Amino acid sequence: MPVEERVRRLREQTGCGLRVFRVPWEGRDEDKSDDSVWAVTCLFARAGYRKRGISRALARAAVEFARERGARAIEAYPIVTKDVIAEELHVGTPSVFADAGLVEVSRPTPRRVVMRRDF
Repeated sequence: MPVEERVRRLREQTGCGLRVFRVPWEGRDEDKSDDSVWAVTCLFARAGYRKRGISRALARAAVEFARERGARAIEAYPIVTKDVIAEELHVGTPSVFADAGLVEVSRPTPRRVVMRRDF
């Protein structure tokens, strides 16, 4: 399959550049449109490759990628795993992002965590 076709399919499947997602922002005084704060909205490991540390490697790589390209900070919005269903884990877990150096900055809901690393 040509690269262009794979890129088209990835964008179609993930909505890269097109999807507007809700970032937990209540009570924050930062500009929500600040494009120097990058966000990791999901981590995806293909079926058959899960539970091998791939999400942790992806989170660490995202941090380095953002830092190398001049991001001021990177955020993630993982979910606490208590009473979670498998389909919700694509956003990652707090321990995955903690291993990549992000720290919890807020808990907008009992299950949602906002984590951040400033550079």
